[in-house]
Order: sequence, then C-alpha cells, then structure tokens
Amino acid sequence: MTIFNISILALIQGAAELLPVSSSAHVIVAAKLMGLDPTSPEMTFLLVMLHTGTMFAVIFFFWKSWMKSFFSSMKVFAESVKLIAIATLFTGLVGLSLKYFIERVVLKESPGAEIEDIFGNLDWIALALSSVGIFIIFSGLITRRKAATDKIIGIKESTWIGMVQGICLPFRGFSRSGATISTGLVLGVIKQKAEEFSFALAVVLTPPVILREVMRLVKEQKNAALDMAAMTALFSPAIFGMLMSFVSGMLALKLLSRWLENGKWHYFGVYCLCFSVLVFVLHKLGY
Repeated sequence: MTIFNISILALIQGAAELLPVSSSAHVIVAAKLMGLDPTSPEMTFLLVMLHTGTMFAVIFFFWKSWMKSFFSSMKVFAESVKLIAIATLFTGLVGLSLKYFIERVVLKESPGAEIEDIFGNLDWIALALSSVGIFIIFSGLITRRKAATDKIIGIKESTWIGMVQGICLPFRGFSRSGATISTGLVLGVIKQKAEEFSFALAVVLTPPVILREVMRLVKEQKNAALDMAAMTALFSPAIFGMLMSFVSGMLALKLLSRWLENGKWHYFGVYCLCFSVLVFVLHKLGY
C-alpha cells in the first residue's frame, strides 16, 4: 500500500466518517478501485487508525458544546454518563447479537469466517446504503414538518439510539452517524442535542473497535517474523493517514452541523441512495 493510496483513503475516511454517508462504504469502494483488499487485516487496521483521527476531530470540534451540555454540573455530568452508558449497553447487546447470528448461523458453512468477510461484497453495501438513505430522508422530512422542539435525550431516547447504533456496527454502509442522528430526530430530539449525543457515543465506541482490530492484526501476523523495520513500515503510514483523516474530519463536521441546522439533513439521504446505485453498478462490473 503506497502513501498515495493511504492519502486518498484518509481523505475519504475523514470526510465520510463524520458525514452521514457511511465511511466504510466509501473506503471499501475506493480500496477496490485501487486494487486493494478491503477485508485484509492490514486494511482493517488502517481503517481503525483513520477512525482514530476522526475521533480526535470529533473531540476537538465538540469540546466546547460538550462542556456546556455534559459538564455544566456534577448532576448533569452524572445524568449524561448514565444515558451514554445505557445507549452503549444496548449497542453492545444488539451489535454482538447480530455478529454472533451472522457468523454462527449465516456463515455456519464457512468455519472461522468473520463478519468482515461478508461486507467486502458491494451488493450488501449497496443495500445498507439505500436503507440508511431512506431513513435519513424520512427523518429529515419529518423534522422539517414538525414545529421547533425543546426535547432533550432521556432514557427512552438513549435506549433507541443505542439499539440503532448496534444495528449499524456489523453492516458496512449503514452509516452510524446518519442512523443515530436520524433516530434522535424521529423521536423529536433537538437537532443539536441529537448530533452531540451521536458523536459522544462515537468517541466511547472507537477505542474498543481499535483494540479489536489490533488483536485481529496480531493474530493474522503471529506466524510472521516482524522486526522493527517491518513494524515501522506497518504503523508509520497509518499514523500519517490518521493525521490526514483528522483534518478532513474537521471540515466534514462543519458541513454536517450547517446542513443539519439549516434543514438540509435529508440531502445526505439522497446522496446515500445515489451512491448505493453506483456501488451496485460497480459490483456488476466486477469490482
């Protein structure tokens, strides 16, 4: 994998991860077009490093608003931690259950197969993209027709958002931010609060994902003699990509916040539908 490949993937990841258009779908398509294997351990590790860059972009971008929303007092902080914990718990329950079902039931004829093996398939990605696109359009149109609301996130809202996030985890192309923010909008939550909560969950979710992919990489490479030069060759390009994804992620967050507040949220859904058609066509062309 060249620096050029990593640069392209980092720019795409940084922008698409924080816009509700599915970074995994865009990165997988870009990788296939460049002749790379999106299901390889090296690629999944690179994607996790790029996710790390976007995680820091999220923290940097939302820090001031989080200080007001989550850290204004000990009571508010304790309530925020409780709601985030509830959402994360349901994310884990739903996500791990789906992963177990797919790997043990759907893939039972392929011992040792992992869920990542399915979602290198562009047909599945196209289906997930179109599904989340419809959901985003639906939530955007509902929000435009509703009167302004002052509803914040409570236990019911955090439970639903966490469950929907759990559905997103195994399905490449089903945008996490798009689905969770849309869930908040459908439930009547203030736009800004839905956005802040969605990305707070992303920051909580990213470290376990990073750990899992690092362990997967080590497992795949356990029989290889990796000296210091090999380790440097593996990690240094990923760190470079992480920095680039941070920059593009910051720019993407500014666009997302502007469109969400200006009633243009449903346009992201239209984009997802159009992109799903492109992904389907690319699959038929043999990618």
